[in-house]
Amino acid sequence: MRLRLRSRLGRCQPQPMGLGSMPARPCVVITRPTAGSAYEFPQNPGHLPQPMSGLIAIIERRPEAAFAAFLALHLVIWTALPALLYPNLPLDLIEALTYGREWQLGYDKLPPLPWWLVELVYRMVGHDVAYYALAQIAVVLAFAIVWLTAGELVGAVGALVAVLILDGLHYFHFTAAKFNHDVIQLPLWALAGYAFHAALRRGRMGHWVLLGCAIGVALWAKYFVIVLAAPLALFLLLDRQARPALATAGPYIALALALLIMAPHLVWLVRNDFLPFAYASARAAPSRGILDHVLHPLVFALGQLAFLLPALAIAAAVIWPRPKGEDAAMPGAAKADAFDRRIVTLLAFGPAATTVAISALSGRGAIAMWGYPLWLFLGLWIVLHARTAIEPARLGRIAAAWAGVFVLFAVVFAASYSVLPAIDHRYRAVFYPGDRLADELARRFRAATGRPLTYVIGSMWDGGNVAHYAPEQPRVLIDGDWRRAPWIDLGDVRSKGAVVVWTGSADPSDKEGGIDPTVMPVGLRAVAGDAQIQPPFTLPFRRGDRVLTVGWAILRPQPAFARH
Repeated sequence: MRLRLRSRLGRCQPQPMGLGSMPARPCVVITRPTAGSAYEFPQNPGHLPQPMSGLIAIIERRPEAAFAAFLALHLVIWTALPALLYPNLPLDLIEALTYGREWQLGYDKLPPLPWWLVELVYRMVGHDVAYYALAQIAVVLAFAIVWLTAGELVGAVGALVAVLILDGLHYFHFTAAKFNHDVIQLPLWALAGYAFHAALRRGRMGHWVLLGCAIGVALWAKYFVIVLAAPLALFLLLDRQARPALATAGPYIALALALLIMAPHLVWLVRNDFLPFAYASARAAPSRGILDHVLHPLVFALGQLAFLLPALAIAAAVIWPRPKGEDAAMPGAAKADAFDRRIVTLLAFGPAATTVAISALSGRGAIAMWGYPLWLFLGLWIVLHARTAIEPARLGRIAAAWAGVFVLFAVVFAASYSVLPAIDHRYRAVFYPGDRLADELARRFRAATGRPLTYVIGSMWDGGNVAHYAPEQPRVLIDGDWRRAPWIDLGDVRSKGAVVVWTGSADPSDKEGGIDPTVMPVGLRAVAGDAQIQPPFTLPFRRGDRVLTVGWAILRPQPAFARH
């Protein structure tokens, strides 16, 4: 039976311990749907400000509505901020739109799921704000699943607190403004955690099926799912209460279903020599000696700890000040037994421990941003193990701490793209003049050839911006390398022509590297060596005083290459 915390206004009895016959005063009574005495807390202990006291009373009375309001606030604020402050789409979204339109089972960098989703959103909505909303929809879905999992163990109020702690991580807002492979993992990993706990506690086949689906689809999001699947499997083998599940069909159905869902992409990987793994290997720092087996996992762990500090600041209000007496134990915690706590501990720390262990064994570095899905159940673990009653004063402190962190992140985000650019002149991709670049190149190509722009040859960033913002939305031959875009017909490129583009700063001392706009980069010459280099031009960035220097060339249409 699901545990629900219900609050009502009542009259407190005179207190023991020598307090005498104190007059009765309003209090909040938290009751459980099981046998036992009601749990009573003063309605406004600690002398909360009256508006705050009223808000806390509403949260206690209607925690589900409070959680829904939190989700709505998070969705609106963190969709609006990038939509208002990013005049140009960031790299991850430009990349998604470049890859997604090709509808491949695999690509040279990462699995295709998030790129497919971005393409679907483009086709259905077609406005840039929708991509930022997509990221936050993924985040609030993850929050909702964690809340559902937590509610069964610590009640609705405790579940809300668990999610508020989670929201202290920048992974769920500041860096989740751009939808990518890390963000789409969040609801899938949360769903896997929910299903795993429910399957072990209830033994229903439906939960094992859900687990298999979550793990299977998560592979299409990112190969990092291995650090989730491995500890779940080990827990089934090693935990004395989980092991009996292996005598049932559930785990094997989950495994079979996961492999079935993964199969098309696994086949693609085999046929393409596991091409994306080269990208992952290039990103992870190599091992240069025995010291890296200690240094690399330590750096990753310390980085994650630093990222967790705002969340831990919110969590501090859960455990401090410590309540006095046995009566201060959280009523909801009684619903969770030792098995529940072991499962939650596994979900909270198992994937992170696996990541650190792999880094220690291999000596390879782990990227800090890989931490996105690792801490989904940390808030629940803290609430579950704190075993303190979340009475009004404590709930008020938790809400205040969360609000402070939430506002701080929002203000820093806004300042980073509004105030700081006037002081700090570093390159910011979201100020790139992608729309003007696309308009200029498409217009000049049409004027020179009398044809619409069908192909662009350039880097993912330059070419992807032209592909997204140009009216014709040309396809991109990434880096001029057919191996990165094998779906492109080189004969068709020759037949219809293309623009070759390379950009940068004309200043050789620029940190991003200077370019010669009159000389085509070597990497682009293999397919466009005979393109006619055109006079360069410059474009101002969307904000700030930076100037983009554009080198470009026209690969003129040669109809003789057309297929017959």
